[in-house]
Amino acid sequence: MKFIERCSILCAASVALSASAADANWPQWRGPHFNGSSDEKNLPAKWSKTDNIAWSVDLPGPSAATPILWEDRVFVSSTDVNTKSLQAICLDRKTGKILWQHQTATGMQRDNKSTFASPSPATDGKRVVFFYGNGELVAFDLAGQKLWSRNIQKDYGDFAFLWTFSSTPVLHAGKLYLQVLQRDVPVSGRGRSDAPNDPYLLALDPDTGKTLWREVRPSHAVAESREAFTTPIPYEFNGRKQLLVAGGDDVTGHDLETGKELWRWGTWNPSRIGHWRLVPSPVAGHGIVLACAPKGDPIYAIKADRSGTLDDSAIAWKSDAQRALSSDVPTPAFYKGDFIILGDMRKTLLRVDPQTGKIKWSLDLPGRKKIESSPTVADGKIYFMDFGGDVVVADAEKAAIINTISMGEAGDNEIRSSIAVAHGQLYIRTNKKLFCVGKGA
Repeated sequence: MKFIERCSILCAASVALSASAADANWPQWRGPHFNGSSDEKNLPAKWSKTDNIAWSVDLPGPSAATPILWEDRVFVSSTDVNTKSLQAICLDRKTGKILWQHQTATGMQRDNKSTFASPSPATDGKRVVFFYGNGELVAFDLAGQKLWSRNIQKDYGDFAFLWTFSSTPVLHAGKLYLQVLQRDVPVSGRGRSDAPNDPYLLALDPDTGKTLWREVRPSHAVAESREAFTTPIPYEFNGRKQLLVAGGDDVTGHDLETGKELWRWGTWNPSRIGHWRLVPSPVAGHGIVLACAPKGDPIYAIKADRSGTLDDSAIAWKSDAQRALSSDVPTPAFYKGDFIILGDMRKTLLRVDPQTGKIKWSLDLPGRKKIESSPTVADGKIYFMDFGGDVVVADAEKAAIINTISMGEAGDNEIRSSIAVAHGQLYIRTNKKLFCVGKGA
């Protein structure tokens, strides 16, 4: 065998192994495919706080962040209610033992609705990155050695948000991506007064934390409608690799290497309503980018193959005016060719055809508590959790509830973490505990 041929085979095998490792883990908030789904099999559907539990650990404080998994490590962003600080935590996946824990900053919140520890960590198997709503951005190697840190507010000005800012960083294709879609003027004393409060995207070198590019993302939105708590989502379609960004009354696609805007659609708020802050991140599949208008308004399906400033001809479909298909907070998932949409305003779960918007099935959800976690889909099951810590397991193939399991404790409220799946197990974060569900991994 020729040397070049042998190298090609080895390189291809290395890439395949790397892709396989990523698929088996849950390295980002929305999983290995950036769409809330996983190829995991044999996941549990029945358990309790004591049955079918591999381990559980007490956490130092609440956080809306989702646990992140890579091989035998679990990464958790947290607050510490005793020291009023922010924490980066790594646990052993097999035992739940804390391998390392670092205080990343003091102070844990600025309002009573959320904490600075809402963004989820991200890892590529080489390093893990933690970001917090006070601007702290810290990278560690998997052994817990600090690689670098910086504060985005100190570098680019105070965040101009009415509430506490949250957006999860994304590690992809050798870059670290982060977005700050904020108001153009200070609000309640938050934001810079010495320079414009530009909304922007950042790409950083994950080895050093240095900025590779900063792209200002213009917006014609007004007041709170300029604020987005969304996360940028990588997506490739027809050979075009892009970063999908939603917020400021627009959905945009950006070049991964330069940040340059490839396309923009934003006809959903023509009257410029001023209270349309955006929470659900975009999700894409089969050439369709799904954008959820806020406050119970429709969902829009945008064709992903367009360029430039788009008009309504770019809309593949939108949901009807009865708002049966809508999501104000949870980000939808894409699974086996369909969108899975958790409607938090009407307490419904739906499976939707991406090309037509046809509802394949719809399910009314149990319970009265609010749901703001995003659905996780794998092994034919849909997992999500309400504010009180009740986990719902639904059948992804038909409109049926498989199980409802209480994982919270008395007094728990505003639990927002999504559920991670990896290595045949579920990872469920409540305000006070982290559970590893499923003993057979």
